[in-house]
Formats: sequence, C-alpha cells, structure tokens
Amino acid sequence: MDTFNTIISSLDTKQNIFLTGGAGTGKTTLTRKIIEHYVGEGKKVAKLASTGMAATLIGGQTLHSFLDLGIADSIEELELKGKLEVKKKIKKLVSSMDLIIIDEISMVSAALFEMIRLRLLQSGFKGVVLVVGDFLQLPPVVRGYGEIEFAFESESWQRFAFKIITLEINHRSDDRDFVKVLDKVRFGEVSDDEHFYLHHLIKPVGEDLSQYTYLYGKNYSASRHNKEQLAYIDSDEMMFTSQLIKHDKQTTDKEVERFLSDARIEPELRLKVGAPVLFTRNAWNYFNGERGRIVRLTDEVVYVEKSEGIVVKLERASMVKTQWKERTIAGHKEMVEESKFSVQQFPIVLAFAITIHKSQGMSIEDLIIETTEIFAPSQFYVALSRATSPHRLILKQPTTNWCNLAFVNPKALAFVQREGE
Repeated sequence: MDTFNTIISSLDTKQNIFLTGGAGTGKTTLTRKIIEHYVGEGKKVAKLASTGMAATLIGGQTLHSFLDLGIADSIEELELKGKLEVKKKIKKLVSSMDLIIIDEISMVSAALFEMIRLRLLQSGFKGVVLVVGDFLQLPPVVRGYGEIEFAFESESWQRFAFKIITLEINHRSDDRDFVKVLDKVRFGEVSDDEHFYLHHLIKPVGEDLSQYTYLYGKNYSASRHNKEQLAYIDSDEMMFTSQLIKHDKQTTDKEVERFLSDARIEPELRLKVGAPVLFTRNAWNYFNGERGRIVRLTDEVVYVEKSEGIVVKLERASMVKTQWKERTIAGHKEMVEESKFSVQQFPIVLAFAITIHKSQGMSIEDLIIETTEIFAPSQFYVALSRATSPHRLILKQPTTNWCNLAFVNPKALAFVQREGE
C-alpha cells in the first residue's frame, strides 16, 4: 500500500497522523492530495497553520483565526483576554469538521498546541487530526529571549497518539552527493567531508547578477536588492496593482494587507521586459519557484519565457481568502466554506532576491545564499534545501565556520532521533 492510501486508511479509522520528512520530500503535495480526497467525498476539512504564509500555501487560514484565539499565546493569555470560553459559532464550526490539518507543525509552540487541544475539547470535536512538518526546519517564533518550546513538548502531543509517517525521497534534487550533504546539514552533522563540500560551493559571482536569485534572511535586504537590480534594466517599467473583490462587507483593509503579505502577492508589482521572475504558484505549465524572464508586457497579460524557451502567457490569478459560514441547505443548517474576498494579481515576484521565509515550498535554480544573514536554528538547511542542484548554487563566504551555520535546536534533534526518523 502506498503512502497516500496508508494515510487515508489510518485517518478513516480515526488514527491521528504526523506526516514528516525533510525538505523536498513532497509533504505539501501529499497534503493537497489528501485534502482533495476528503473534499471529493463531501467531508469538511480545516486547513490550518500557525503563520498566514504557511496557511495560504494549502489554501487555508491561521490557527488563531479558525479557533478564535485572538492574539493570545497561551491558555493563561486566553483567560486574561476574555477568550477562554469558546463561542457558540466556533464550537459549531470546529465540531462540524471531519479532518483538521495543521501544516508547518515545527512553527507551532507547546503553548499554542495546548490551546488547540482545549478548543477541540470545548467543541466536542469528533474528527481526526493530521499534523504536517519537520521539526528540523523553522522553529516557533518566540517573543524576546524566551526559550523555544515545540508542540511535541506539550502534554497534549501525547494525548493525540500520532502515528508517524515519514517521507524519505528527495524530489527536489537528483544529485545524490548533494542530497547526502543536505541530510547531514539537516541534523547539524557537519564533519570534514561536509565542510569540504560546502566550501567548494563558495564561487565567484561575477558582475551579471540577473541570472541568480539571492536568498536573504532579512526582508529589507531582499527588497533593496530587487530595487537596485531592476533599475539596471534599460526598458520601461510597468506597475500592476492588485485587484480586490470583496464578498464580505466586513472585510477590513488590514485583513487584505495581511493576506497579500502571507500569500506572496505584490500589492504593486513593478516589472520590466528583461526582468527575471519566480512563479509563486503551481500550475500545469509552471511550478512554485520556477524561474523565467519577462519578454513582453501588456496591461492585462505578462509573457514569461522559461529556461527551455517556452513562453507562458500569464494572466492575473485569483487568490481567495475563505471563511466558514453557517448556511441553510435543503432545510438543514450546515457550515460552508466560502470566499471572504479574493485578490487578482500575476503569480510572480522579482527573482533577483527573496527571503528564506518567503521561499517556503519553492524549488529554485541558480541560487546564491547570503550566509551572513543566517541567525536561526535550521535556517541554513531551509535555505540550502531550496536549491535543485549544487552546480547552480553559490554560497557567499560566511563570517563563521559551517558548524556554526548548520546548527539545530537540540530538543528538536533529540525528538526526531528518538522517534526513529
């Protein structure tokens, strides 16, 4: 039985699942397939994540929004902010779900995981939970200098009794030596062999940066690099403003602004003929992270030439923010997922630079990693694993040794090793 059928069979018997594996092993693709299967059977699926960006990658919403957690970071804060008791509409919504998916579980803190279980208990949730992610990737965001506490450290993690399913085949790169080094970096195991390999990825960049995508740790650096490089192109600049269509009159400007950022949608997309771009979605004729170059611009169509010479005629894509509402269908009240608002924009961003965070889920060719902006556990692995080939990857000379770059959180490492991944 293949992995997909194993998961479906387990979920159908009310077995909670933890789907894990390194970068590029197909977790998101498999998750989408599971969602399609459940929706196709007429079942209700909550597609959730701790961050807005992770949620938009699976067409869902944040845990805080769905479970009405406000801005609370713990059960104690829920009580302080008067949100400890569950609202009737949230209780009805949660209890109506057949499957709750929580993506990028590594970014969910122990305190947030406790709040999740509280809401499920309060709502009488009878469905099944699928958590997806890799604890050796980006950790939960912590305020100030607090200690990171992962979801698996919470008492609630044990209560779910997850069946662990690990994906092991890297589909992003077929270079065996590179994949081996990636696996070592993922576990923070940089010996002389890995040091030697990584050191040989420090190569001269050259003057023409247009063929490369710089991967930065900071938004400011990526934005500055894109503006500088676009200015060098000697052609007319055109600006494409995102188009908003409201389906709910209560939609606020702040909600739309947050959605644009989370979904990697440019409010004002500035392009020139000759500019390199990255696709930010998957479609039949391009994939998330694939590179192309603008060859023609009109008011309503952007023509992008990909590396193999194929020109894609790109029109504005509609990206939808959904919400669950109670509706009367055939005399019965049901929770229905419907559009809150949609935004139309071309599904591309300038390819001169992007942040490590916004490269989430991407496979990028011709990549340069700015190693001096690596500051968080597993961040170097996340950056390195965006690359499809070491032959098209350049590392900037680090200001420290590779061991200090390829570090992981010891608690996350112990958990992954203990669970026998």
